[in-house]
Amino acid sequence: MKSLLGLVLVTFGAMSVFAQDAKENNQSLFDDFMYRSGNVYRSASGKPGPEYWQNKADYKLKVELHPETHTVTGEVEIKYYNNSPEKLDFIWLYVEQNRFTDNSRGTLTTPTAGNRYNGDTSGGYALSEVEVDGDQAEYLITDTRMKIFLDDAVKEDGGKAKISMKFSYKIPVDGMDRMGRLDVEQGWIYAMAQWYPRVAVFDDVTGWNVEPYLGAGEFYLEYGDYDYEVTVPYNYTVVGSGDLQNPKDVLTKTQLNRWKKAKETEETTYIIKPEEVGTAQAYNKTSGKNTWHFKMENTHDVAFGASNAFIWDAARINLEDDRKALAQSAYPKESDGQKAWSRSTEYTKASIEFYSENYYPYPYKNAVNVAAEIGGMEYPGLSFCSWRSKEASLWGVTDHEFGHNWFPMIVGSNERKFAWMDEGFNTFINHFSSNEFNDSEYPSTLDQTRSIVPYLKKETREGIDTYPDVTNLRNLGYTAYYKPAVGLITLRNYILGPKRFDQAFKSYIKTWAFKHPQPADFFNHIENSVGENLNWFWKGWFYGTENIDIAVSDVEKTENGFLIHLSKEGEIPMPVKLKVTYTDGTATAVNLPVEIWQRGNKWEHFLPTNKEVEKVEFDAEKQVPDIHSSNDVWKKKN
Repeated sequence: MKSLLGLVLVTFGAMSVFAQDAKENNQSLFDDFMYRSGNVYRSASGKPGPEYWQNKADYKLKVELHPETHTVTGEVEIKYYNNSPEKLDFIWLYVEQNRFTDNSRGTLTTPTAGNRYNGDTSGGYALSEVEVDGDQAEYLITDTRMKIFLDDAVKEDGGKAKISMKFSYKIPVDGMDRMGRLDVEQGWIYAMAQWYPRVAVFDDVTGWNVEPYLGAGEFYLEYGDYDYEVTVPYNYTVVGSGDLQNPKDVLTKTQLNRWKKAKETEETTYIIKPEEVGTAQAYNKTSGKNTWHFKMENTHDVAFGASNAFIWDAARINLEDDRKALAQSAYPKESDGQKAWSRSTEYTKASIEFYSENYYPYPYKNAVNVAAEIGGMEYPGLSFCSWRSKEASLWGVTDHEFGHNWFPMIVGSNERKFAWMDEGFNTFINHFSSNEFNDSEYPSTLDQTRSIVPYLKKETREGIDTYPDVTNLRNLGYTAYYKPAVGLITLRNYILGPKRFDQAFKSYIKTWAFKHPQPADFFNHIENSVGENLNWFWKGWFYGTENIDIAVSDVEKTENGFLIHLSKEGEIPMPVKLKVTYTDGTATAVNLPVEIWQRGNKWEHFLPTNKEVEKVEFDAEKQVPDIHSSNDVWKKKN
């Protein structure tokens, strides 16, 4: 009985100690922090499930540009395919030109001091002849959303509806740095985006995604095929998303020959030379109008540029399996020059070729860069970049905007909610493209991760998961672009290693190409691919404002070696890579897994050695954005 009582007391005492340890452990950092269980639509492995579906919208558009009044008139026909498992009693569309009114939500939520997303307020849609399947339709417009009521519900699993309407609006000068018009010496440049009513996404996560268009949040749209025509005065050139269908109808014979030559050469070739702009040589007519006809398949949007001031050049893009595409640039004489837009096509070609070879094949036949009064904005196969940009600035914005063809044009994430899934991922791949271009002519410093530390120490910092329309505009560059990109660099270079990460990242792109992933899909896919629980990293870096701070607290000499004392001073755990330098000048590496922090914030590592330790340093290569470098190093006292 005494022995049994003693065993009970010992066991109880041990359990008490373990219980105390359990109260202080860090297991919660490693647990799931959001719903990530699979279902029939989205698997727990981060892939589309066996019953994954998404709806489709095909567009036929005819629009006319009226430079004398800066207006657009047009008509749209949308063939909508309901592939969901439920019937739809109504359909939501976006009418985003309504952002440019006095009483739009975007206008009313713009600070009095203004911001990047200012916009003219003299615009807005005028809609007429709204029909569904040929019959007049009832509809209700709420700000930038339009609800179309259906007399007959669109059946599930492949039901169809045809929506048509006519529209018109005044083109804003300042379209919130996304679209608009620019007055240059030789004419006007029109950057036309969000220029037609577009169907909202109906998905298995939210149902109808109808967040209002306020400005900072971008887009989330259905994929489909586009057939669109743009009518302009005879002396206007139009460049657009997709493939020009009627070059013989709108180009001169000389331009047509140059067009054909450009498709066969990697050297930039003029289609309209600088000295030809504004002369009879640039037009195939002397009066009247031209209609430019474009088509684009499996895309979720199209945009175009139109001007009577365009210099226009092009060059061949080399793609996989002997496929070719055409890089094009359109810009005014104010942007001309070898330090400026004369290299735009070279930049466009290099950017597309790099991403196509290294991440996923470029699916489109053209890539068009348009100079406009826009800092930088992407649309499928077409970008608007600042007409003032030169050299590194022009490379940077061109490369970034064309990188968006992979995020979110190919991988169709929800930009309006999760800006980091397109801006952050794109900023990440821009790093590698920049270092590759022309023997690193414009090198990237994104891998110098500690340059973000001043932001990480600010009390005003916000989480990456903050919606872009909510984020303080001073923080948006960090929350949407820089911090998620630095996180991916850290994950690749320090936590997983390039080979493991690159295989997983490319697999994510291929798996979700032309589909709609959610954040959980990305997290699940990466974890399943690399075979790691990364909750501790996603939670702290992507879904919080916590920081990394690993300290080498002390090094204690023992009989057979040294005891290295480590502490986790920040909230985010991290694998620990140590460089141990001995007094004889030699060094060794010590790599400890992240699991050392599961039980608490202190850890001791025994290093068996008969040498004398001179210095122990955490992250000697400075790959981790640790906020306090001062405690990374222990040095022997003389």
